[in-house]
Amino acid sequence: MIRFGIIGTNWITDSFLKAAGDLEDFKLAAVYSRTEEKGREFADKYGVQTVFTDVEEMAKSEVVDAVYIASPNSFHSKQAIMLMNHGKHVLCEKPLASNAGEVKDMIAAAKENKVVMMEALKSTMLPGFKAIQECLPRIETIRRYVGNYCQYSSRYDAYKEGNILNAFKPEFSNGALMDLGTYCIYPLVVLFGKPLTVKASGIMLESGVDGEGSVLLTYESMEAVITYSKITDSFLPSEIQGEKGSIVIDRIHTPEKVEIRLRGGSTEEVSRTADHEPMYYEAKEFISLIQQGKLESDINSHSNSLTVMEIMDEIRSQIGVVYPNDSK
Repeated sequence: MIRFGIIGTNWITDSFLKAAGDLEDFKLAAVYSRTEEKGREFADKYGVQTVFTDVEEMAKSEVVDAVYIASPNSFHSKQAIMLMNHGKHVLCEKPLASNAGEVKDMIAAAKENKVVMMEALKSTMLPGFKAIQECLPRIETIRRYVGNYCQYSSRYDAYKEGNILNAFKPEFSNGALMDLGTYCIYPLVVLFGKPLTVKASGIMLESGVDGEGSVLLTYESMEAVITYSKITDSFLPSEIQGEKGSIVIDRIHTPEKVEIRLRGGSTEEVSRTADHEPMYYEAKEFISLIQQGKLESDINSHSNSLTVMEIMDEIRSQIGVVYPNDSK
């Protein structure tokens, strides 16, 4: 049984707990919140006794073995390193940190303390993604990856009325790239590794974060095109194009319907049914790593997380997104 603490009492934490609750080796043992009142309210909802209002106290506590971090992006690195320095395993929401420098510090802390650290990026753990991986040889030489995730933010209307919520604040290391773009970039890196070049453009908002962006990445024999947005919707799928055919993916962030469309007109659905909530699979991987004595995932590995963040750093540099954490 792995006893979990959680940092963050928002909807994503609820989603994680709903999913992880299906794992017999998962136990929620403690809740962190900045206020005792909010922490107690959340803990009572899940029948948990222990509430912390200080991350260091949670780190030193004997009641948790591992911590799921779902705080604002700008807090990820500091909180994770403190927890790992006290021997806690860390499952940290995507994006793993604000920049590559922070990711390197987190990786160093994980290795030094011999604890598991994994980025909680659900897509690459899902059965649908495994179907994509296994079907790549069927479309032969890969020439293009198209990753698309554009979803109008429920908070953008408030933004346009002058109420800037956390999703559009640079002090929290937020914006379209960090929220949605990472879902397009991470699968690309897992499947094809680090690109040779990155060329990006984007639409900046007055708050200092990006509202949308497009990226062209080149590899030795293929290219990748990524589009993401929090200020428009898109109903286009994502796609991997090979010389013999294409793999068409309904949603790159949560692939469910996956089809192979071969040159000549034949179509075959290769989808795999997910028997659990999407975040179940990342929690299962993380707990399995702890139980096996492994220190990192082969899929959401330290190197993959670092490569993704290095790509996002380059994108931000080109479009002009700067975070306060960049100067720390």
